[in-house]
Amino acid sequence: MSGPKGVPTSPALVRALRPAQWTKNLFVVAPLLFGKAATDTGPAVRTLSAAVAFCGVASALYLLNDVRDQEADRAHPVKRLRPVASGELQPRSALVASVLLLSVSAVLLALASPSALPWVGLYAVVTTLYSFGLKTVPLFDVFVVAAGFVLRVLAGSAAAGVTASHWLLLCTFFLALFLALSKRRGELTQHGAAGRASLREVPATLVESLENVTLGTTIVCYALYTVSPETVVWFGTDRLLVTVPIVVFGMFRWRLLETRGKGEDTTSDLLTDPGLLLTILAWAIVCAAVIYLLPGRGPA
Repeated sequence: MSGPKGVPTSPALVRALRPAQWTKNLFVVAPLLFGKAATDTGPAVRTLSAAVAFCGVASALYLLNDVRDQEADRAHPVKRLRPVASGELQPRSALVASVLLLSVSAVLLALASPSALPWVGLYAVVTTLYSFGLKTVPLFDVFVVAAGFVLRVLAGSAAAGVTASHWLLLCTFFLALFLALSKRRGELTQHGAAGRASLREVPATLVESLENVTLGTTIVCYALYTVSPETVVWFGTDRLLVTVPIVVFGMFRWRLLETRGKGEDTTSDLLTDPGLLLTILAWAIVCAAVIYLLPGRGPA
């Protein structure tokens, strides 16, 4: 099925865009919240525009990746169901949609949030390099994935006009690295090394050990962030410390889900677990209350 001027429109195309993955782009909004700019219309509009554009760019790159990997995906027990691999969506239609999404996203950024455009462009380059080879490099592949989340934060910072603190960048990097390693561990558990080239030289025990390291590092980074002098000055309070147990519980909850066979599809597992969703909601509410109901200014 095609829309005006040959633009593909179909349920298969919608699935190929992977809209559930757009939740990752909430990281674009994080600097707006922690930069105490969420109540300012200008920064909020620019940040939301950047987040929408990021969704478009990410979906465009998913389409490109699916076209490139269609043959390999057909041999995978799960990826064979993707629209391009299964034949529901023609590669040409996927490429047309990819180009359109990239173009529309670039125009949106240029008009509404030009300061974020370089970071989104860099994300597109890094993700394309990942799709065309970096994802096959053992261990380095998860660092590239984590870098993509850091670029989301930097794009959001540029859009909001605030400076991302080193703490925010560190917490983002280690959390993303933890989730990427969790996904790799889930893939190894469910399908072995056959489903991903980068896992053929990496034993599951090593992935689990590295995951444990990043879990602990993420918790320590976040805890230190809440009580660091610059954070206390910026928010005018040290009460952000009360969110640490929520974060720890969320991380532990995720590990519990892993023992139940989850972790391979991080986004799906997150969106379908009420415990995790409630934990994230509680964390966001408490953070917003501490940041916006208490006085204080300082470095972001």
